[in-house]
Amino acid sequence: MHIDFAPLYRSSVGFDRLADLIENASNSSSQGGYPPYNIELLDENKYRITMAVAGFSDDDLDIQSQANTLIIKGTKIAEKDERTFLYQGIAERGFERRFQLADYVRVVSASIENGLLHVELEREIPEAMKPRKIEISNGSTLLETRKAS
Repeated sequence: MHIDFAPLYRSSVGFDRLADLIENASNSSSQGGYPPYNIELLDENKYRITMAVAGFSDDDLDIQSQANTLIIKGTKIAEKDERTFLYQGIAERGFERRFQLADYVRVVSASIENGLLHVELEREIPEAMKPRKIEISNGSTLLETRKAS
């Protein structure tokens, strides 16, 4: 399915990134469900992605963050010994997962434990973007300031 965002571009400014996010989300369904993952909100500005990577070591995994995209790749080198499986339910194939990150969200750390990859994320809003209180002066204070000058 392809959505035409041309009308959005004609009547708005700065929403091209939103259109890209929507398009990427529709394309990401092709990734299937492998490997499964969770996204947790740990606190107002802290997140964790936990991904089931059974059978992968830290050397088999590659994590990159670029241009508001987190890319997690798993590369599994096929073993040379021949094994006969009666049932093989553990996938031993490579994968690539992409996560779109909101503005000012950065990867803090990554760790692997008991077959789970944990990627810690944090939103760091610049001081200039944080809300600030604006003091309201009354009219008499403004008049007194003008008379003094």
